[in-house]
Amino acid sequence: MADDIFGMQTYGSSPDAGHSGSTIPSTGDLRRRYNFGDRISELSIAQDPFFRFVSSVAKKPTDDPQFKFTEQRHSYHKRYAYVMGHVKNGTDTFDDSEFFQSNTGSAVSAIGQSVEVYMASDYKSAGNITSVIGQSGTKVDAGASGTRPTFFLVGQVVKIPVASTTDGVADGYHLMKVDSVTDGLSKDSKECVKLSGKIVKFDSANNEFASFHTNEFGPGGAINDEIVYDRNIATQLEPIRSYVVGSAHAQGSGYPDSWKDQPYSSAVGLTQIFKTAMAMDNTTRATVLKYEPNEFARIWRTKLIEHKYDIETALLFGSQSETDGVQYTEGAISFCTNYGNIFDGSGIGGTGAKSQDDFLDDMSQFLDPRYNNANATLFMCSTDTYNWMHKLSGYFSANVSKIADGSGGSSTALGRADFQIASKKGVYGLDITQVYTPYGAMNLVRNVHLDGSSVKILAINMAQCAYRPLVGNGLNRDTAVYVGVQTLENSGVDRRVDLIQTEAGMEWRMPEAHAVWK
Repeated sequence: MADDIFGMQTYGSSPDAGHSGSTIPSTGDLRRRYNFGDRISELSIAQDPFFRFVSSVAKKPTDDPQFKFTEQRHSYHKRYAYVMGHVKNGTDTFDDSEFFQSNTGSAVSAIGQSVEVYMASDYKSAGNITSVIGQSGTKVDAGASGTRPTFFLVGQVVKIPVASTTDGVADGYHLMKVDSVTDGLSKDSKECVKLSGKIVKFDSANNEFASFHTNEFGPGGAINDEIVYDRNIATQLEPIRSYVVGSAHAQGSGYPDSWKDQPYSSAVGLTQIFKTAMAMDNTTRATVLKYEPNEFARIWRTKLIEHKYDIETALLFGSQSETDGVQYTEGAISFCTNYGNIFDGSGIGGTGAKSQDDFLDDMSQFLDPRYNNANATLFMCSTDTYNWMHKLSGYFSANVSKIADGSGGSSTALGRADFQIASKKGVYGLDITQVYTPYGAMNLVRNVHLDGSSVKILAINMAQCAYRPLVGNGLNRDTAVYVGVQTLENSGVDRRVDLIQTEAGMEWRMPEAHAVWK
């Protein structure tokens, strides 16, 4: 601790020729006053945005340094599956592109025909956990372990998208009323259920499974490719999903079957102990200085800011683990990179290929209401990205297009700017830039810490994260201060020792509600 003592020797000392072996503070040439003013200049540094937000709007104390929490994902909008195979001439067919045929061998051509199809889904029934965009490590393939659909019931009506034999793109659908459900099947290592029923709505002559074109979720994929985490929800997955679209029962038919979902999953977070200390001998504390007489008070104020600065950077760059008895909490970059949506950020802020259209495509996937409705998202970005956003949205001429006049030409009227800077507002002392997009207003904040990383944008849903200080049994370890007096070795000099300590961690929920562009 000896090196931590803040004394007065740092104020520019020079040898005193008249007193051997001693130094005195230099006062310059004798008899000159130099018009030494009473004011000093101070460089103003902005406070950190993320820590200010989470400590202001998302602080939830915990009474355990290892805290658990539960996530709930509803199932009412997830009653969909993909056709993985069917029965043709009494034989299961999984290996090639086939017409949508009945178990009698003829192609479906009329209402009332019997059909048998195998259905698989791409999310885990326990917790309704689905793939997250760009995350191959946590992907959930169609038909993977734990994904068997449990919601199909006798009497349901299922909409099955169908296509022509040439492109595999859904251009119609049949409706099938389910007569029986065979559970517990595993075909070609895919967990499935088999639905047997009759066609109650026939769509022209399109009999190709839209989700089974050349045995892949395509067109464009490889054989046996049921990987969906890298597919666009709106343009690639949704058109090939078979949905339950109600039920139909005869008069006096009695009670139908029922099913029960399991929408809950749990996770765990850790607190981290942050310490910042300072010490000063009592002689220095009692010395009155110029500008700020109390040097101890000045240093103590900066130490408080330094302590908060350390927490801010840890909440951004930390990675959750427990090593050698020390706990580390999860940082925003680590969580979003390892579990959240990942979008390509190359070209953002530079001369790359990322355009406004590309960015809006990313936003449409991130904010797809079937997947995530993150309306409390804070977008933190690096400096070059902040400038890039303003270049896209601030210069109106870059967003103007001519409007066709109906005669093959174009009028001189201006088009509409859908991507524009709306305003700036102050929230908890921070400047928030609002950028209007077709998917709502982006709350954009510049965070200079991201300048030193590969991250361009961090999209954090503030409703799905929390700052969790450890508080319990009458003890609050959220920025606690400890004061003591120690005696220096071999000198008998007392010194004041102060310690700032915080024990807190970040809780991150719902990975699909967060995203990173990098």
